[in-house]
Amino acid sequence: MKRLCILFFICMSTAWAEMPDNPYLKHAQAGDSRAQFYLADTLFSAGEYQQAESWAAKSAAQGDADALALLAQLKIHNPATADFKQAQPLAEQAVQRGSLAGKVTLARILVNTQAAKTDYPAAIKLLESASQDIESDSAVDAQMFLGLLYASGVGVPQDDEKATFWFKRSSVISRSGYAEYWAGMLFLNGEKGFIAVNKQRALQWLNLSCTEGNDTGCEVFEQISNGG
Repeated sequence: MKRLCILFFICMSTAWAEMPDNPYLKHAQAGDSRAQFYLADTLFSAGEYQQAESWAAKSAAQGDADALALLAQLKIHNPATADFKQAQPLAEQAVQRGSLAGKVTLARILVNTQAAKTDYPAAIKLLESASQDIESDSAVDAQMFLGLLYASGVGVPQDDEKATFWFKRSSVISRSGYAEYWAGMLFLNGEKGFIAVNKQRALQWLNLSCTEGNDTGCEVFEQISNGG
């Protein structure tokens, strides 16, 4: 049922993005760079990566910093085909132009061993900076990612207390328990060049997610605990 709901959301999002009366589409076609970015971001969320990249490229060509960040994210969103060499200069340009999303994306690149060179102190500095602007969605991403670094011990000493601090801070402006669920899923599945699979740590954070009231965290924790 859950998968059907996800597929339904993606289909609805895609259809909405392509509707002729979509205000983003109209303004994007008229050359508005910000509308082009918003349309690209909508398509990215819907899983329409090729179209998202096309509109993001148009926006970035006009100097939109967040579009550059999105282009960088598109280069690394699929672990099987991630291209960190192409993504890094795009993210660096986004940061130079003031994109908070660019800071988070560049940090993700700098902690992954698939990048040209890891730089953990620089990544943490970028995330701490992006985490301050609570009016931005990027603050939630930055806080969650900081928590994950401390939970995993990547680039910093493993520290569950600090991880919990950042996860709970993100929950204030997002959903309670979601950050812990996200961390648990990353430990469960791993991420090439960054997080090693660790079922015990996955269960730990999924259990905390459940305790915080995240129903999906409860479901996955129960499934894994029962051998699923």
